[in-house]
Amino acid sequence: MIFSSLELLAIALIFVWTGFVRTAIGFGGAVFGLPLLLLIKDSPVYWLPIIGVHLLIFTTISLRKSLKDVDWNYLIKSLFWIIPSTLIGIFGLISLPDKIIITLIYIIILFYAIIWIFDKKITSNKLWLDRSLLLIGGYIAGTSLTGAPFIVSVYINHVKRLQLRNTLFVLWFILVSMKMTTFVLLEVKIDWILILLLIPVVAIGHFLGLKLHKIIISNDQIFKKCIGVSILLISLIGLFKVFL
Repeated sequence: MIFSSLELLAIALIFVWTGFVRTAIGFGGAVFGLPLLLLIKDSPVYWLPIIGVHLLIFTTISLRKSLKDVDWNYLIKSLFWIIPSTLIGIFGLISLPDKIIITLIYIIILFYAIIWIFDKKITSNKLWLDRSLLLIGGYIAGTSLTGAPFIVSVYINHVKRLQLRNTLFVLWFILVSMKMTTFVLLEVKIDWILILLLIPVVAIGHFLGLKLHKIIISNDQIFKKCIGVSILLISLIGLFKVFL
């Protein structure tokens, strides 16, 4: 894929951002980056392998000394509900037209933007609701890697705060490995050159996220409101572009 110099600069800045967010709060790289990337090239199947490979690399770096701080018990229990719906979502991504997937992504992002702007939360206090949210989050993760808020809303009630980020990192690693394996088996074209070129760029965001993790978490509501306004505008522009 050939991009202009301006597009390459924009892509680089977006991937710095995705690396930063993913490391700073433990999720959100795709949620906050994919809407911007789709404005440059409107193909989820093109961008998701790139995001996925970077996630695998940098979650591995983050977890190399932190596997002892993972809630393996709850992770394994939750995978029983997440994995089947993720597989359905992956095959939906491959088989459905780009326009439908892009519209779904922007609608999901709009939903997240609204709840963050108005400081609302996806909450769960019942077993059936936990399972429903895990199923929904798994499906959305399969189609677009943007199902994290649904899954996090359940995990936050069952996993200790100190173990939450690392447990989520292991979960994302498992789900993205499934997605990447499917891409390879189905011979989806992957832009390995761009993936390699962007690794140093994502590394900048990753290490900034490590440095600012505690500050971001302690100002979580302010951070989410600011981001909510931004992705609301981006998603509205994206939807307008889709139906233009």
